[in-house]
Amino acid sequence: MTVPPAQPPEPGAVRSVSPARAWQGLPRWQVLDTSFNAGENFLKTWQVWLGDVQRPRLLHYVALCPRAPQGNDLLCADHHPNLHRPLAQALGDHWFGLLPGFHRFLLADGQVILTLCVGDALQSLRQHQFQADDIILSPADLTVPGAFDVQNTWAVKALTRLCRRGTTLRGPWPAGADRPALSGTLRACGLMTRDDNAHMAAATTADLLHARFDPPWTLKTSRQTGTTALPIQRCAVIGAGLAGASVAASLARRGWQVQVLDRAAAPAAGASGLPVGLVVPHTSSDDCTLSRLSRAGVRLMLQQAQPFLQPGVHWSAPGVLERQVGGTPQLPAPWPPEGKDWSVPASNVLTDADTLAVGPALWHPRAAWIKPAELVQAWLRQPGVTFQGDAEVSHLQRQGEVWHLHSSNGQLLCRAERLVFANACAARPLLDALARHDEALALQLQKLPATRGMRGLLSWALHDDSTAAAAFPTCPVNGSGSLVPHIPTAQGPAWFMGSSYQPAHHFERADSDNHDRNFEHLQQLLPELAGDLATRFASYALNTWKGTRCVTADRLPLVGALDEADFPSLWICAGLGSRGLSFSVLCAELLAARMGAEPLPVEASLAKALHALRG
Repeated sequence: MTVPPAQPPEPGAVRSVSPARAWQGLPRWQVLDTSFNAGENFLKTWQVWLGDVQRPRLLHYVALCPRAPQGNDLLCADHHPNLHRPLAQALGDHWFGLLPGFHRFLLADGQVILTLCVGDALQSLRQHQFQADDIILSPADLTVPGAFDVQNTWAVKALTRLCRRGTTLRGPWPAGADRPALSGTLRACGLMTRDDNAHMAAATTADLLHARFDPPWTLKTSRQTGTTALPIQRCAVIGAGLAGASVAASLARRGWQVQVLDRAAAPAAGASGLPVGLVVPHTSSDDCTLSRLSRAGVRLMLQQAQPFLQPGVHWSAPGVLERQVGGTPQLPAPWPPEGKDWSVPASNVLTDADTLAVGPALWHPRAAWIKPAELVQAWLRQPGVTFQGDAEVSHLQRQGEVWHLHSSNGQLLCRAERLVFANACAARPLLDALARHDEALALQLQKLPATRGMRGLLSWALHDDSTAAAAFPTCPVNGSGSLVPHIPTAQGPAWFMGSSYQPAHHFERADSDNHDRNFEHLQQLLPELAGDLATRFASYALNTWKGTRCVTADRLPLVGALDEADFPSLWICAGLGSRGLSFSVLCAELLAARMGAEPLPVEASLAKALHALRG
């Protein structure tokens, strides 16, 4: 994303939210704002970051928000001076579908990261596992249910759980607060509002409250779980598909030097070489874990597609029509207005009689098609990332703190302090080979869910004179397989149908059988179009693309550390299945957050569902 040029901060506007340059020279700075409101303090902090040549490489800003402001409030000129308006616009481009839960925004080329926590403030705090460097106590409207109330002892205790010794808290005194009583509550929770520092003492008696987390007791070690960041060093990533490339890009944004190795000569040689795929939120009547994770993943993928891919050529977001084959999927009831930014009954918004004639369907207005290989290549071109093809890793050896990766003939391919397995089902044999000489790792791998390969075949052809009269829809349609029409290719516009599914351990079906199965799905999906294309399918006058996905039993990816060390060196990001486009950026951000002890991109309870050692 292009960010506005750095400008000097507005005089006096950011004094209450400035980190007093404490962030200078650090790799990251993590802010917790107790009330997002209309984003004033976030935009001021972002502007200060832009104007500081010694700023941290990464600015994390976590904001509590009982109810997300509307987009027009976010962009309202009354809330933001001209200096901040371009920043507000950059955020407003992705301001939609803010249902209760966590929402991650990658801004300023992914170096300013906003995590908006919509819902009850106390419950949101309990879903976090990071340590804030700075807490902004923003004024909150306590008439709104779920707003953060600093005069509530339990809310302050939940806040201090996310503090390290030295974390600062700043903001205006709450209107009408009993200052001595509130100071006592804060001190009882470890937030010292008075010390020998004259500036601190003066701040606590003026209009601004200033405190520092420095309890006169020894902090429990249990509160440090997951809050130790790995040093930013070298990382080797095995696998140059969506999983590996997205991990490489996320780590490189944080300053890592990443080497991506793949046994193929070029990246995206496996399932990520799919000519075109869909980014669509999963829906379910109970808004299950998969549905919530998929929305988080789709949001992040759309944020990456916009700056990295050429619109109309490598990606587009025309929306997707999802047929409710067999009556599913269904939307949750009730489904709030924010949810309708994601998915609605098609009959509510579409007027095309031909489209509605296919039967009950959902409309996903934010859904998109993407060419995965183009995105993989864009990620691998990022500063700090090196790709090495024809580099099949056959043997791993650790010498001291450094992993040595070797080919089958003993050639040294790479050295790195951290290693990420992003090579789908090929990860397990390498891990099992390591575990034969490492009893602790062997025990850990017992908790790693099994993966299996799932073959898929895509049927496709050009839009030509023979199909000029065919009833192709104007947008992609899925529900029983997927039909993606009007995709630009080097040969001309093309349509794609598929893909088939077959376990990789089964005897491989003939291509003609898979084309037949894709045609059967097309008959369910779009009967009229299937009739128009019946001759082409019957004669097998079709092009073929084949690949093998890596899937888990619960259809959720595997993300996280594989060893129990204080500073884990073995990590995995695999098992994305047929949702690689929807999950890859989310999984990469989750893995990078775990490595850096950063705020998670989703609630801890959702992140747990993706934990690599969940078996």
